[in-house]
Amino acid sequence: MGLWDAFLNWLRSLFFTQEMELSLIGLQNAGKTSLVNVIATGGFNEDMIPTVGFNMRKVTKGNVTIKLWDLGGQPRFRSMWERYCRGVSAIVYVVDASDRENVAISRDELHDLLGKPSLAGVPVLVLGNKIDKPDHLSKQALIDQMSLQSLADREVSCYMISCKNSTNIEVVIEWLVKHSKTKS
Repeated sequence: MGLWDAFLNWLRSLFFTQEMELSLIGLQNAGKTSLVNVIATGGFNEDMIPTVGFNMRKVTKGNVTIKLWDLGGQPRFRSMWERYCRGVSAIVYVVDASDRENVAISRDELHDLLGKPSLAGVPVLVLGNKIDKPDHLSKQALIDQMSLQSLADREVSCYMISCKNSTNIEVVIEWLVKHSKTKS
């Protein structure tokens, strides 16, 4: 019976796999690479080095294969964000919710990016990371300061997470799986 079940699962995977491609963007040190690692391995590494340019990683969750573009957040790399966001299933925008000084810059970068005609209608998931740190923004404060309510031309969701403690990572994965596309 085990061999038969394995065969049926394999056959189903040929016809009913889901895939998605998404871009993780945000200012430097927001936690994008940490998020990729937590989604892929379930583990957090305190000693991350900044992403220079971009990294790509494929992660499989159930019958969904997620191709993650982890894009550098330093000012010199922000001009290439649009190129890697075209045609993706969703844009994941990571904000350091404990870095209040840079929220306005983060908002401006997000709104500038989403104003590009090539990205019209692409769903956006905004993640307020580092809620394990004291004095982080609340979800409502992040929504307000990022002016997410003004992004009316697309689906926008917002969750507060901690990559370090894996807080709400399962909710993020559920959101991503929901937005994957069936490949037949």
